[in-house]
Amino acid sequence: MTANATRVPCTVVTGFLGAGKTTLIRNLLEQSAGKRLALIVNEFGDVGVDGEILKGCGIDTCPEENIVELANGCICCTVADDFVPALDQILSRTPKVDHILIETSGLALPKPLVQAFQWPTVKSRVTVDGVIAVVDGPALAEGKVASDMDALAAQRAQDESLDHDDPIEEVFEDQVACADLIILSKNDLLDEAAAERARKIVDAHIGPAVKVVPSGHGKVDPSILLGLGLAVEDDIENRKSHHDGVGDHEHDDFDTFVIDVPAVADPDDLARRIAAAAEQEDVLRVKGFVEVAGKPMRLLVQAVGPRVNHYYDRAWTAGDDRRSRLIVIGLKGLDQPAIEKILAG
Repeated sequence: MTANATRVPCTVVTGFLGAGKTTLIRNLLEQSAGKRLALIVNEFGDVGVDGEILKGCGIDTCPEENIVELANGCICCTVADDFVPALDQILSRTPKVDHILIETSGLALPKPLVQAFQWPTVKSRVTVDGVIAVVDGPALAEGKVASDMDALAAQRAQDESLDHDDPIEEVFEDQVACADLIILSKNDLLDEAAAERARKIVDAHIGPAVKVVPSGHGKVDPSILLGLGLAVEDDIENRKSHHDGVGDHEHDDFDTFVIDVPAVADPDDLARRIAAAAEQEDVLRVKGFVEVAGKPMRLLVQAVGPRVNHYYDRAWTAGDDRRSRLIVIGLKGLDQPAIEKILAG
């Protein structure tokens, strides 16, 4: 799979009202490591609470003018009217933004939004880096898909533009089915048995390529969520939904290490080994630069679970440390020797 380096990557964050999307996004903004971010917040009603919370962050890398609120209804139902003009507004900013976060409303279906990235006027400028679904751990542990079903019903009644009235459970299934990563929020409030109940519900609706990341207080290392490089718009038709045919941050739950690998003869073979490591061990991300024997170009490798994306990004320069190094990120307790053995072939 190839990538267009000139397109601005966008991360879609979906999930029900109260699941923890805003908390997660605020933490991402605070940990942007100098990356200039913009944010589209899909709000409607009298007060854009999420937008106001995020505007009040005072984060230099995401100034207030880079936060655009869409208040006319559910983004998946107003794509042409609201989303494209919001993109135009953000992409006209100087200096240019490095990454766009899109927080959907609780009732949004990710698939129609991602499909809009296939439009020629959109596809040439932006790409979907990844779709993140935030699910409410304590609610799922109790057998519900959201903590406040009445609030969701009120949100639905308030939005006159909403053109889908699916059961809430089906909206949940669609959100999860379109995701590249699932954030199991409020994990700090769950004991082991409750966490297992919540995971079983999520696992019933996702494929083997999708990883579930537990999170407390919205704290997830940005390197797990951003820079996935998946170009989801090119794969979205393969994601089944009910509508087909119609600062001081704690990341103690994760392990990260670097593996030096020898120059490779066949990038596809390396991709297969990375996919095998993700399937056999609890690997969330693999990324890095690799030397391909006999090639003057540097190979960029990015993987989310067993989905591996690689392409030549530029020529090696005299100043480069021409080594093949892969950063591996996963849940606490990764078996580094086992992963090194798989990657060695």
